[in-house]
Amino acid sequence: MYSLLRSLACALLLAPSLLPAAETQRFVLERPYQVAEIPEPDRNLPATNVILMIGDGMGIHHLSAAWAANRGRLFIENCPVTGISKTWCADKLVTDSAAAGTAMATGTKTLYKRVAVCPRGNKLDSLVDKAADMGKSTGVIATCELNDATPAAFCANNEKRSDSYGIIGDYPRSRADFIFGGGGKYFTQRPDGRDIFKEMQAQGYRIARSWEEAAALPPGKTLAVTAPGNLPPPSRRGDVLRRATLKALDTLSRNPEGFFLMVEGSNIDKAAHRNNLEEMMEELLDFDRAAGAVLDWASKHPGTLVVITADHNTGAFALTGGNREKGEINAQFGSGNHDGMAVPVYAFGAGSGAFTGIYENTDIFHKIMKAFKKGTVKPAPGR
Repeated sequence: MYSLLRSLACALLLAPSLLPAAETQRFVLERPYQVAEIPEPDRNLPATNVILMIGDGMGIHHLSAAWAANRGRLFIENCPVTGISKTWCADKLVTDSAAAGTAMATGTKTLYKRVAVCPRGNKLDSLVDKAADMGKSTGVIATCELNDATPAAFCANNEKRSDSYGIIGDYPRSRADFIFGGGGKYFTQRPDGRDIFKEMQAQGYRIARSWEEAAALPPGKTLAVTAPGNLPPPSRRGDVLRRATLKALDTLSRNPEGFFLMVEGSNIDKAAHRNNLEEMMEELLDFDRAAGAVLDWASKHPGTLVVITADHNTGAFALTGGNREKGEINAQFGSGNHDGMAVPVYAFGAGSGAFTGIYENTDIFHKIMKAFKKGTVKPAPGR
C-alpha cells in the first residue's frame, strides 16, 4: 500500500496535467474610463485629514486585472508611494476581515472573527474614536451590510463577527458622524425590540433609507442605510460609492480640526469568494473610480493623507492572459477562500512617505496616528 501511494504521489508530481485545472474565465471592459494625472501636494505637510480606503479581498493580482481591463491605467496609480502589508492574525496565518479590519482600525492583532476586541477580550478603540478624541469629524462608508467585519471594526466591539444584531446595536454609541452602507434589516425588527434608527435619530443623526434621500440631506450627522442587505453591484447601484464618498468629504471637511474617513469597497471580496469574475471586476473598477475622486479631492486640499490598501487577498486569483488594447482579461480562481498573501499599500499626500516598505497591517494604524499627531502639533510662537 505504501509503495502504491508513493508511486501515485510521484506520478502527480511528474504529470501536473493530470491535476484538475481551474476554469478560465474571460472579461472584457467595453467602455473604459479616462484616468487623469493627479498631482500630489506637498507630502511634508502635517496631516489634518486622513482617508483610508480598503478594497476588501483586493490583492495585486486583482488590481493587475483591473489595470489591463481599463487599457493599462488606474486612478490608484497616481499614488507615488507604495508599500506591502502582512495580513496574518493572532491565531491564524490566513486572516479574516474581522481580524484584519481590527488590525488596521485599532493597531492590534486579534483572533480570527473578533471585531475591535483584543485576544484577551478587552474592547479596543478604533481610528474613529482616536480621531474624535482629537476633535475631528469621522466617517465610515461601505458597500456591504454595516454589521459586516470591516465597518464593524471601526464602529463596534464584539467577540463574534457573526453577531449581526449585537454589532448594529453598538452603532448608537459609535463616534462616526457620517455612516453609509447596507444592512437595514438589522436596525429594526430585532430580537431585542430596539429600533436603532430611532435611537440614532434621537442622538442627532439624520436618517436616509435610499441614496436619493441621503444626497438631499444637508451637511451634518448622517446615517444612510440604503439596502436591507449588501448593496447591489455597480451595474445596478450606479456610482453610489463615489458619490457617497464625495458627500462625506463635503460634510466632514467643514470641521476646521479635520477628519478621518474610512471607505470600503466591500463586495470585491464577496464576488471573489463566489469566483464571479464579471462582478468582481465591476467592483474593482468602481472602487478605482471612487479612489480617483478621493485623490482629486486630496490634491486640492493639502494636508490630506490618502491610504489605499486591502485587508487580505481572496480567491487565489491569477491573471493568465488577455489583451490590454482590447480590455480583455483571461483569469482563474484557485479557491473560494482567503489566502495568506501580503497586500499592496498605496499612499498619497501629507505624510505619505511613511508608508513605503514592508510592515504589519497594524502599522497602518500607527502610521496614521503618527501623521495625525504631527498635524496636531502647534508651531511655537514667532515661527
